[in-house]
Amino acid sequence: MVHNESDTFDIGGDLTVRRLGFGAMRITGEGIIGEPDDVANARAVLERAVELGVDFIDTADSYGPGVSERLIGETLDTEREDLIIGTKGGLLRNTDADWLPHGDPDYLHNALLCSRDRLRMDPIDLYQYHRPDPDTPFEDAVHALAEMKDEGLVRHVGLSNVSVEQLEQAQDIVEIATVQNQYNVANRDDEDVLAACENYDVGFIPWFPLAAGGLDDVDGIDEIAERHDATRYQIALAWLLQHSDVTLPIPGTSSVDHLEQNVAASAIDLSDEELARLS
Repeated sequence: MVHNESDTFDIGGDLTVRRLGFGAMRITGEGIIGEPDDVANARAVLERAVELGVDFIDTADSYGPGVSERLIGETLDTEREDLIIGTKGGLLRNTDADWLPHGDPDYLHNALLCSRDRLRMDPIDLYQYHRPDPDTPFEDAVHALAEMKDEGLVRHVGLSNVSVEQLEQAQDIVEIATVQNQYNVANRDDEDVLAACENYDVGFIPWFPLAAGGLDDVDGIDEIAERHDATRYQIALAWLLQHSDVTLPIPGTSSVDHLEQNVAASAIDLSDEELARLS
């Protein structure tokens, strides 16, 4: 994989974003259920992200559920042309904080309308199928997203938690702009999906990008962090940005301090030797 200095990516070919975005899962309550303890702080994190130049925010209707989207819609000018927001549908929640796949096409159409209302956006920039549902044929769910795009309700369609085979199946139905799978410097099980995204020029949004708690086994990360006067988490983000030109890391946090550290990671330039060691 060739390191490119480009710090932007064109989602779907026409939505240009800085490659380091913000994941808005953590601006909710404990267990990603309900309101955050400090709503004013959650709003401050969103506002500061945009102030720092973050122009891609990722959320989902299942975060809260509804809470993350509503806070974004209430706090930010979501109709701004220079702010791109992606959300997801296809997971149900309950008071036990379970995540239950639900890909029924009628449900997805309804979920999108709810997301549109909470986010105060029409159309939604990027709508992603959150997780394949074993009880719904995958193609049926993707057809539902294709219909939303045809109707002008969404600008681009994305997938999450999919295999290469599922990406290719979906591409036969609708143009796929992004794939969001778990991936980080400590867990590269989906390297094949990233390679497919590079091949198709599809944005790859690695969730759990900081590998919190998983960095102890990454050779040299603390030494490299010290060399750059950075934290190991900043190095993990810098590695993602330099490992591939199509990665769009979306570290999430409920802290303005952590947000500022995460954004600063995009300025770290790892040497080829450091990249090789981390890889």
